[in-house]
Amino acid sequence: MNRLRREDLFGLEQYAAERSAFRERVIRHKRSRRLPIGPNATLHFEDRLTMQYQVQEILRTERIFEPEEIEAELEAYNPLIPDGSNWKATFMIEFDDEDERRSALGRLVGIEDRVWVRIAGSDPVWAIADEDLDRTTDEKTSSVHFLRFELPRELAAAARAGAPIAVGIDHPGYSHEISPTPEAVRASLAVDLDPS
Repeated sequence: MNRLRREDLFGLEQYAAERSAFRERVIRHKRSRRLPIGPNATLHFEDRLTMQYQVQEILRTERIFEPEEIEAELEAYNPLIPDGSNWKATFMIEFDDEDERRSALGRLVGIEDRVWVRIAGSDPVWAIADEDLDRTTDEKTSSVHFLRFELPRELAAAARAGAPIAVGIDHPGYSHEISPTPEAVRASLAVDLDPS
């Protein structure tokens, strides 16, 4: 998949003019890339458009316009764009109550390694979590993780061809499954995969 380059981004002034329409486009797009798994966990599948929005918002907020600083942001966010043989997702553990969240994050150590996808009833493809840095200690996990699901060629081809996709979490403290995923999510994920 195409990585973002500086030339793909709006300049600050142009983004100010385009932001409202661009934001609405991204919000609509993200609806088919968000997948709640049970009551307290959500996968947000990332792609080029979601990462462009993330970078644009950072550049806007931080008033970044120097080429080297823009390149640094692209270097940080380009690894979250799928590259044709995988899906990449932000995994969020969500509890509204702060005390409940703290307790749950202590019980859910290692949950990020227990997230899986299954295509057409295949064996699970387990998430590869937090390749940039470890977000879990012996005492607690983080509420946000970055996951990659690396798909064998035959499973990627099956998903691209329309095979059903299931997603789940198999952790002693949290076990939920979505099977199959909603059609809008399945179709959106299939686009991330190379046709070869």
